[in-house]
Amino acid sequence: MSPTFILDDSKEFANTIEQKIAEFNWQNWEVSERLSLGLKLENKEGELLAGFSARTFGNWLQIDNLWVSESLRGQNIGSQLLAEAESIARKRGCIYSILDTLNFQARPFYEARGYTLQWTQQAYPKTGCKYFMVKHLKE
Repeated sequence: MSPTFILDDSKEFANTIEQKIAEFNWQNWEVSERLSLGLKLENKEGELLAGFSARTFGNWLQIDNLWVSESLRGQNIGSQLLAEAESIARKRGCIYSILDTLNFQARPFYEARGYTLQWTQQAYPKTGCKYFMVKHLKE
């Protein structure tokens, strides 16, 4: 008798599977602590103007998102946000930083700040590409 698989595209189900993998990983991984790292810039009214989200674990800062509003781009806000996050990561013991960015996003921005291209996923999602970049977080 073959199993009957049930289609479930819900976010709740995806979160459940992610949690099951996390539980397995924590039982087998050499790192027992994974900390979120979030930074934001808001105006006086509480409107979000720039933000950064990542996590630190072991030797690594893993950058998930860095966003600056259109009105603030080109004013060094992204650079300052990244530098602050890297400083916090160093204090947490991180030696390296890793991220991915799409071909129309921020590769030149990260390269100008010391990140090097490690791998390119071609044909992502169809005709573009995704860059995987790393930086050594020197003092």
